[in-house]
Amino acid sequence: MMLKKENILLVDDDLNILELLQRHLQSMDYHTYKAVSVKEALYVLKDTFIDLLITDIQMPEVDGLQLLKFTDEHYPEIPKLVITGYPSVDGALEVIKSGATDYLTKPFTKEELKQAVHKAFEHGKSRKAVKSKTGTANKSGHNEMIGESEAFHKITDVIERVKDNKATVLVKGESGTGKELVARAIHYSGKFSRAPFVAVNCGAIPENLLEAELFGYVKGAFTGANENRTGFFQAAEGGTLFLDEIGAAPLTVQTKLLRALQEREITKVGARKSEKVDIRIIAATNADLLTDIKENRFREDLYYRLTVVEIEVPPLRDRKTDIPLLVDKFILKYGVEYKDRLLKISPDALTVLKRYNWPGNIRELENVVQRAVIMSDGIINIKDLPEALKFQIDFPENDFKPLREMEKEYVQRVLLHTQGNKTKAAEILQIDRKTLREKLK
Repeated sequence: MMLKKENILLVDDDLNILELLQRHLQSMDYHTYKAVSVKEALYVLKDTFIDLLITDIQMPEVDGLQLLKFTDEHYPEIPKLVITGYPSVDGALEVIKSGATDYLTKPFTKEELKQAVHKAFEHGKSRKAVKSKTGTANKSGHNEMIGESEAFHKITDVIERVKDNKATVLVKGESGTGKELVARAIHYSGKFSRAPFVAVNCGAIPENLLEAELFGYVKGAFTGANENRTGFFQAAEGGTLFLDEIGAAPLTVQTKLLRALQEREITKVGARKSEKVDIRIIAATNADLLTDIKENRFREDLYYRLTVVEIEVPPLRDRKTDIPLLVDKFILKYGVEYKDRLLKISPDALTVLKRYNWPGNIRELENVVQRAVIMSDGIINIKDLPEALKFQIDFPENDFKPLREMEKEYVQRVLLHTQGNKTKAAEILQIDRKTLREKLK
């Protein structure tokens, strides 16, 4: 059996160094990807399974340290090796603190590079082994799940239990809660991570095409079928097929899905013979499938086939302790992408985000932070947030306050918004300055 080459991402603004690294590593039978900037590296990381990152530190705009921090945050399983022409004790400490395995000083020999790469891979293996034994890993190198709430840890506990088998999983939760991230975490943190992960939105494909897209078709099966085509089931062979919005699948497709789950075989549209498939199915829904069953919109037998393991992803309003971590993640992501630097958020702005109930869940939070990064001048303040969030007053259940206390809190928030300008605050509150002064006393 032919072993798969490891993928190494090389990041340096010096093309000569990039070509030298590429020649050496390819002669060692590694597969390489090149990037001349941090931004370019982020696109590669997003779209490619990377086994090792090798980066320079001194680069224009965004430097290598910020890339290390970003990679350690979003892809912690990827070992990182730094190549630098400016060695120092302080610099070496900062590199290691940023998540790098080791650093190599320019100029270096091919043998020194070989030993450093081997050491980085060994370090990556031992790190994975430790996390696997302790169960402390809460995200893999190819998903962006993050959190510390009890609800979050319940999800990661189930992920740990199912990641290395092919039990069928149903992920339930509101739109925007991160159901696909859960599916990706199951796939990429387990032993099948090198196999394909294929995501299909059943609600986005027209009903008359969904069967052909899922199972494939043979030439002449219908008008426009000019050639044999492989479906998503066969594209995911050996790996995971993620069926999002499973409740949107028509009953005719549900019948074929049931057979595929029971028999582990599919029949292409227009074909006479069935074909075996070896895949894991993870389905997701934001609908109430039990109600759909009662109203004959979803097959009961398929429902029980899908729910070998169920994962309920809670809405963001039920895991508000995770908001600061999520905000930091999105600030890091969009700060590097839009501002070429790391940004911060003021305590007052973070308080506003924690009080909001987030009907659009994590997706809405990410959009708000993305906008705030664009609007900010370095530190995200209340003024950078959407108007709908600025003056929201949250009323937690069984935590009602006296009117006087609520008025005090609201006046303080208005003053924060006007940055202490009492004239503007009085205009917003529609009271005169004298009344405002009395209230402040």
